Amino acid sequence: MHPKIHLIIGIIFVIILHIFFSQITLAELSIIFLSSFLIDGDHYLYYFIREKNINPFKCYNWYKEHLKKTLTLSMAERKKEYTGFYLFHGIEPLTAIFLLGTYVFPFLIFVFIGLSLHMIVDVPHEYYIKRTIQKSSLIYNYTQWKKLFRK
Repeated sequence: MHPKIHLIIGIIFVIILHIFFSQITLAELSIIFLSSFLIDGDHYLYYFIREKNINPFKCYNWYKEHLKKTLTLSMAERKKEYTGFYLFHGIEPLTAIFLLGTYVFPFLIFVFIGLSLHMIVDVPHEYYIKRTIQKSSLIYNYTQWKKLFRK
C-alpha cells in the first residue's frame, strides 16, 4: 500500500483517538502516528538488500512499478509473486512488541497500537491484490527467504 495512504489513515486515527481518549498525551499520539507508517522501513531494507541501492526515490519507484506489474498478472500468477521479506510485518513482531510494552517498556504499547493499525490496513489490501496474507507472519515470510535475491 502506498505510504501516503498509511499517513492519512494514521492522522485520522490519532485525531479520533485524541477526541475520544483525551488522556493520551501528544507524545503518545505521536508514537502511534509515527509507528503506523515507519514500520514500512523494512520495505526500504528489503529494497537495499535486493537492489544494492540506497536511493529512497528509486526504492519508491521500484515498488510502484512492481505493483503496477503485479496488477497486470492473473490472480494465479500474482500468488506466485514474492513480495519480499519484511522484518517488522507479521504477528510475531507485533506479539513481541506487545509483550515488551506490557512487561518492560510501557511506551511500546503505543508502538504496538501504531503497528497494529498498519497491519489492519495492509492485510486486507494484500489479500485483495494477491489473495494471500503473506505479510501476516514473519515465520512464513522467513521460509520464503530463499527468494530474496531472485530478480
